[in-house]
Amino acid sequence: MSSVRVGDIGRAERARQQNERRVRARRRFLIVAAVVVVALLLVIAGLALSRTSAFAVQSVEVKGATHLTESDIAALAPVPEGTSLLEVDAGAIERGIERDAWVEDARVSKQFPGTLVIDITEREIGAVVEIATGDSNAVQAWAIASDGMWLMAIPDPDSEVGQAISPTIYEDVAAALLITDVPYGLVPEMGTHCADGNVNNALDIVNGLTTELADQVKIVSATDAESTLLTLEGGVEIAFGTAEDIRDKERICLEIMEQNPGAVAYINVRVVDAPTWRAV
Repeated sequence: MSSVRVGDIGRAERARQQNERRVRARRRFLIVAAVVVVALLLVIAGLALSRTSAFAVQSVEVKGATHLTESDIAALAPVPEGTSLLEVDAGAIERGIERDAWVEDARVSKQFPGTLVIDITEREIGAVVEIATGDSNAVQAWAIASDGMWLMAIPDPDSEVGQAISPTIYEDVAAALLITDVPYGLVPEMGTHCADGNVNNALDIVNGLTTELADQVKIVSATDAESTLLTLEGGVEIAFGTAEDIRDKERICLEIMEQNPGAVAYINVRVVDAPTWRAV
């Protein structure tokens, strides 16, 4: 029969625990080292691939652009020849494209091995605004989006600039609502939102109309908000006033025209509780 001292048992247990800790520490070190090595290999492989032609951008596919030309987009988001798809900064390209007033949103994606896809959501022309230039009562037509963003001054279609822009712009301008009689002094700036209360009131009215009346409005005279005048395609004039009580004003106009088909020349709903109208 042999005996073991309590102290010996304690030392043996401590030695066992220390050995386990060393084993665990060594295992953690090996795992970390392996992860670092793999990460370095991936970085080296990525750098090597980015410097080869394996993933060079071969084509740029643009979706959703009708008002911007290919040259417009290339100027907004240049991709140097030979650029690797791995090196393309999609966010920077998106921000570059969104600087243009026509672009509401841009999304860039990569399709390996060599295609860059640019998906664009464009603003549409909400109206064409005639801006007084002060030159012998001349006016300059400006396209404005429904959200009040100034899109561009419309150049003469026969000019050098006019020949360079998308034909879709002129098609949309021809079909757009016209805002006229804007007081002198308004100076639009492309890519900024309109701050003129008269123009914004006109946009609010046409954006707020929900019935067939909306499609009939062709011209809006925006001398001042209180005197805003709508002209329908049939020639009927509506003194609409401010963009308040739009639904009620709209309903009253439709009722008057329905009850007096072909006989109405003028309707005044600036005071919605006291509408008046005049026959042809």
